[in-house]
Amino acid sequence: MEKNESGLGPSRRARGRPRGWNGTQDESTVKSLDRAIRIWTFVSEMRGMTLSAIADQMDESPATVYRVLVTLERQGLVEFDTIQQSWHIGPTAFVIGARFLRRTSLVERARPIMRRLMEVTGETANLGVERNGAVLFLSQVETHASIRAFFPPGTLSPIHASGIGKALLAQMDTAQRDRCLANAGLEAFTQHTIVRLADLLANLQLIRERGFSYDNEERTLGMRCIAAPVFDINNEAVAGISVSGPTSRVSEATLKELTSPVITAARELTVAIGGLPPDGS
Repeated sequence: MEKNESGLGPSRRARGRPRGWNGTQDESTVKSLDRAIRIWTFVSEMRGMTLSAIADQMDESPATVYRVLVTLERQGLVEFDTIQQSWHIGPTAFVIGARFLRRTSLVERARPIMRRLMEVTGETANLGVERNGAVLFLSQVETHASIRAFFPPGTLSPIHASGIGKALLAQMDTAQRDRCLANAGLEAFTQHTIVRLADLLANLQLIRERGFSYDNEERTLGMRCIAAPVFDINNEAVAGISVSGPTSRVSEATLKELTSPVITAARELTVAIGGLPPDGS
């Protein structure tokens, strides 16, 4: 029988490890795989890039990057554009992402609610979560209007300059919020972006008190967003739901009439996933 470190009883090996494995975290990684994933992630963030540019940006040799890309290409994880001589994310990445989304009922439960939200407001409805200090968009229902916001599933957005991002930040405890902001930084995207920490904290306090956030052209000029948090059974904000559109339609005059449906949709989704609204009702 295996003993624990004190020798007083049976030990329990960490789940997912082979029996008898006592290696450190560094020893547990496959460095070539780690490199390949980093390169794949980098390619996914770009809209096409040449081999030499990828190698230069990743500080890797072109030969190493090429071997990784060809291996990923065989699995459909990247694609090569022979005309532009550039590498792009491949279709298998979408398949894997779709499988991730199936892990939770959040997206499935959100779809009808988001569709109703789009129909009521006339603006694009979005669903996002926090991932590593950024907002990861999981789903979107686009408006039929010709001018509209576009955040396809998988898009990452800076958390401090996002309606959903600020709605989530406002509900976090201090330690979690500080970790997110440390990862993200307070980069300025427009003259409206909040880049002073004191100003952002004041804005988050206001958001927490009123129950919704407002992105006033903080990420993209000419676009505004209204968002509210979605809570789980532990009363923790696990997602955000929003509407976004051009300033001509999402204006100070329409703010009140657009805000109410967003808050209602967030509450409906909270209930749909078995969550507990902020007031406990």
